[in-house]
Amino acid sequence: MVTTPSAHLVPGTLCTARLTLLPLRVSHAEEMAAVLSDPALHGFIGGAPYSPEDLRTRYERLVAGSPDPAVSWCNWVIRLDDADCLVGTVQATVSEGVAEIAWVVGTAWQRRGIATEAARGLIGWLRAGGVRTVVAHIHPDHAASAAVAGAAGLMPTDHLHDGEVRWQSATG
Repeated sequence: MVTTPSAHLVPGTLCTARLTLLPLRVSHAEEMAAVLSDPALHGFIGGAPYSPEDLRTRYERLVAGSPDPAVSWCNWVIRLDDADCLVGTVQATVSEGVAEIAWVVGTAWQRRGIATEAARGLIGWLRAGGVRTVVAHIHPDHAASAAVAGAAGLMPTDHLHDGEVRWQSATG
């Protein structure tokens, strides 16, 4: 485990009570395209679901890592252990002791606390890796994501970024 905020973080497998966060692989694209296929998931962020081929291309870029050596791209798929299936993703972009995080859980698996559990596991890993500050940007009308952020220890700020509220927590 990396212990300084300036070190390059590399995602490993993370386990929570019900979930395993697996480092993203290109081979996850086909299953994840089905998990993320509901257009409603894009209601607050725009766009449309990726095809398996487009998601594979996106995952190739993410797995290759940031072109900036001072920035770590950390991406996981979320596996619901008792069902042995992928149900979503969590990610962190880390630079200079600050991590910007995001999460998405497929529609069929929402309202079960999965996003909260995954976000808490991610934040715990980031803290152990020396990250001082965790940030998420959430659409002001997205009550479910706001609830996840709050349950994961983030607080809303007065700062807006591209129309989204900055949620933040000092973690170090």
